[in-house]
Amino acid sequence: MSPPIHDAAQRGYTLAPDSYQRGRPEYPPALVAWLDSPLGVRDGARVVDLGAGTGKFTHLLARTGAAVTAVEPVDAMRAKLAESLPGVQTLAGAAEAIPLTDGEADVLVCAQAFHWFANAQALGEMHRVLKPGGRLGLVWNVRDEACDWVAAITEIITPYEGDAPRYYTGQWKRAFEGQALFAPLQLTEFPHSHEGSFEQVVIDRIASVSFIAALPAAERQAVEAKLRALQQRFAALREPVIAFPYVTQAWQAGRLA
Repeated sequence: MSPPIHDAAQRGYTLAPDSYQRGRPEYPPALVAWLDSPLGVRDGARVVDLGAGTGKFTHLLARTGAAVTAVEPVDAMRAKLAESLPGVQTLAGAAEAIPLTDGEADVLVCAQAFHWFANAQALGEMHRVLKPGGRLGLVWNVRDEACDWVAAITEIITPYEGDAPRYYTGQWKRAFEGQALFAPLQLTEFPHSHEGSFEQVVIDRIASVSFIAALPAAERQAVEAKLRALQQRFAALREPVIAFPYVTQAWQAGRLA
């Protein structure tokens, strides 16, 4: 039996699929070469996008010519994915109970998702679904807090995170400690930015954060007001087009026998 989806993810992503689609960045072009090698995402490969959300990463995978299966537990997110990518097989399922047969995939990837299900049961399921010699990829677009106004955004939203799993804490890595399913993770980093209006890259982006989307309406409005106030502090946020800086962190490991 799968553990229940964390409440922040279930409620937040159910309420905010549109903000997620508008406000989340795509992925850097340089990531395409990484998907090809070392991961092996290429024409004819069988690839699983686990925790696929609205399909932001699925679009990139589909362009490689791979046979992609997207697995997503939140109905509202999965509906957005199916609408935008009708040619991709889209399944309801959780990381702890992936609805695929043993050894069905050459590659399994999780983008912006693994920290939600970083546990031994999920890791075992990923190992089961991958063929011998298959590869696992974990990708996150991480806000670059070396930028002063990005750091200020983080200061506004962090008090609301509660017990929601977060990538930046590194707690997700514990799932790989002492296990014999995958080789040690290897990291590649890519600079990235998301360009758009303040409404898109700041307001919609933060509205798509699970624990912000799950807040009562009055608290969400208070967060938005604090974000808008940043425009008075930082001239860059008053530009018609803002480049929101990210670092894309891509981790990969081979499946062990």
